[in-house]
Amino acid sequence: PSVRRASVSQSRGYGGSEETMRMILASDRILELLINLVGYSWIMALTSPATRFPQPLITFPAIVNDYAARTVATGVVALTATYVVTGSGWLLLPLVYGFWARVLAGPRFSPLGLFATKIVAPARGPWRGLPVRLAPGPPKRFAQGIGAALSSLGAALHLAGLVSAPQIVIGAITAAAFAEAAFGFCLGCVIFGRLMAAGVIPESVCDACNNLSLRAPTTARG
Repeated sequence: PSVRRASVSQSRGYGGSEETMRMILASDRILELLINLVGYSWIMALTSPATRFPQPLITFPAIVNDYAARTVATGVVALTATYVVTGSGWLLLPLVYGFWARVLAGPRFSPLGLFATKIVAPARGPWRGLPVRLAPGPPKRFAQGIGAALSSLGAALHLAGLVSAPQIVIGAITAAAFAEAAFGFCLGCVIFGRLMAAGVIPESVCDACNNLSLRAPTTARG
């Protein structure tokens, strides 16, 4: 599927300088690519052999490749940082969709998720030659849930006509995603662990969280 890029007549609250217009046009090109990737991800998910057999639609991997998660975080940083700079609300569409798609169904319907798990993780991308790092799925899903809530809030504030408030909310996502992308620090996972230690989240939700072998690199394939 493809979309026709709409012309941009003025920047929303940012003055309309030539440089700003170029940035907004660039963000529109990114949006067009992401929408095409969304369509591609649905085609891949619906035509894959696994989809031809009955399986729960709402599911999430029990174990995830940590490098794939960091790749997704890198894509989130690119989207959110571009929004904070340009204020282009169209960027919030793939951002909100991506978070909700991943929290509900893992990478199956997420362009970033498919790119990370099918291309980057097997090749290990920038981490080529390093052993695979595995991580429990529930904390990662919890982190995606926080991203879904915050991105939805940011989109609602943007639609309400506010400028600074959505930038602050989306900027918070940028900071958290950058920490994971650059340093492998998952803030949502830390919050999940604190809630589980306090008894708010039952330990049965994440049996893999007590598996110490997941905290160290392994030689398993990505």
